[in-house]
Amino acid sequence: MMRSLRLARILVTVYRFGLDEVAISSLESPWLQYFLRLVTLGRNLSAPRAVRLRLALEDLGPIFVKFGQALSTRRDLLPADIADELAKLQDRVPPFDSAIAVREIERGLGRSIDDVFQSFERTPVASASIAQVHLAILKPDPATGATREVAVKVLRPGMREAIEKDLSLLEVGATLVERVWRDGRRLRARAVVAEFDKILHDELDLMREAANASQLRRNFAQSRLLRVPEMYWDYCSTSVLVMERMHGVPVNQVDRLRTAGIDIKQLSASAVEVFFTQALRDGFFHADMHPGNIYVGIEGEDLGRWIALDFGIVGTLADSDKNYLAQNFLAFFRRDYKRVAELHVESGWVPATTRVDELESAIRAVCEPIFDRPLRDISFAQVLLRLFETSRRFNVEVQPQLVLLQKTLFNIEGLGRQLDPDLDIWKTARPFLERWMESQMGFKGLEERLRYEAAQWSQLLPQLPRLVHQSLTDTSRQEAILRELRQLRSETRWRNRLLLVGIAGFLALVLMVAWVFFGMAPPGRG
Repeated sequence: MMRSLRLARILVTVYRFGLDEVAISSLESPWLQYFLRLVTLGRNLSAPRAVRLRLALEDLGPIFVKFGQALSTRRDLLPADIADELAKLQDRVPPFDSAIAVREIERGLGRSIDDVFQSFERTPVASASIAQVHLAILKPDPATGATREVAVKVLRPGMREAIEKDLSLLEVGATLVERVWRDGRRLRARAVVAEFDKILHDELDLMREAANASQLRRNFAQSRLLRVPEMYWDYCSTSVLVMERMHGVPVNQVDRLRTAGIDIKQLSASAVEVFFTQALRDGFFHADMHPGNIYVGIEGEDLGRWIALDFGIVGTLADSDKNYLAQNFLAFFRRDYKRVAELHVESGWVPATTRVDELESAIRAVCEPIFDRPLRDISFAQVLLRLFETSRRFNVEVQPQLVLLQKTLFNIEGLGRQLDPDLDIWKTARPFLERWMESQMGFKGLEERLRYEAAQWSQLLPQLPRLVHQSLTDTSRQEAILRELRQLRSETRWRNRLLLVGIAGFLALVLMVAWVFFGMAPPGRG
């Protein structure tokens, strides 16, 4: 019954805001188009379609608002006007009752508020669609007597049930879109909903968020660029998260930052380095970098330092993705469009039959106009939109693992425009990328990978002579041996190469290991 009522409200909202008109012209059936136009006569639909869509999502509640936010990042799938309007969606959710918050915190921690906190502010300092945050002070440490200021994040009660109901309706709607809308299959509505489903369920587990924060904090433990709060694991659960309280100024309050003596140009440059460090060095990045989640320290050791909050959404990149991205960025900054095109073919992002010269020419037409211009005169959004148009022409496959990175790039652009419109992002990023490529592709990177893989080699090396001998003398066992070889070489990239060169590779590898562990001088350096 409740689900039927919710569906009825959704249909009423669709009608009231004229969302049917948004899609009527794209429906497969002309008869269905004619019928819908008849039943929608007489409404005032003067507002643009994108505005009506945004207003409808806001009217339907926080889950649909978050869906619109997630959808706004898929500019590869949406028309430009809709993507731009959905990007304006904000969580303007009133806080839930403090008594309920206290009850949920005590339930999540398994103990009374008074047993954990010396003081607890019942008025939340922040409220969003999934959770809200209260400030508190932990009881003094028994050993040192020290107290710690903390932020307590607690999930809204009943969120999981509400999310499940709305997600099931979104799935039904996505199926209908793909069946009756001309562009529905290209937009892959069901895949978008599935992606949103995963993001939402990840956000509902605050232990996962605490683990994300802990990983990011460890990655930047030796860095002065980024500060990540400490998680207090004794007071964390799936529904409650207690972390170190951060003091700073939201990044969009530029006047306050200047008054505090922050070097805005340096801050902008460090933002670029923070982004590329997370994405390329670590393959693990904060993927929700809007102003509400990014602060800047204005005093003490955090002066001029970025402060990250809210780690419910993070992105990860495999080594292969990092490698191709770095090479693409570097070739792009060098205006080597042929190399960019070749990388797309090599990575399998475009069909192998693609003519490199044609792809090179298309990429040049998009990218050349934006070079040697400050950030205020260019728009990543427009560049990406033109790249997506080119992508469709050449059947470039959308890489799901890069969607969150794309979202983060849009966030970075917004921050950069607010802080320093004169920032030359190309000149700022290029030295970092060149250093990173050298560390990965140079001799130092080779040595580090050899050390990392040594434990795996200790198991592989003794088996190679036996496997090679059997493969040469026992043809009846070749299939079984090949299966064993495939299993071994799938474990690491280096084993894959080693098995392909056989005994010669085996001897070369032995010499390498001897050099790394016993100090033998490599050829030409003795």
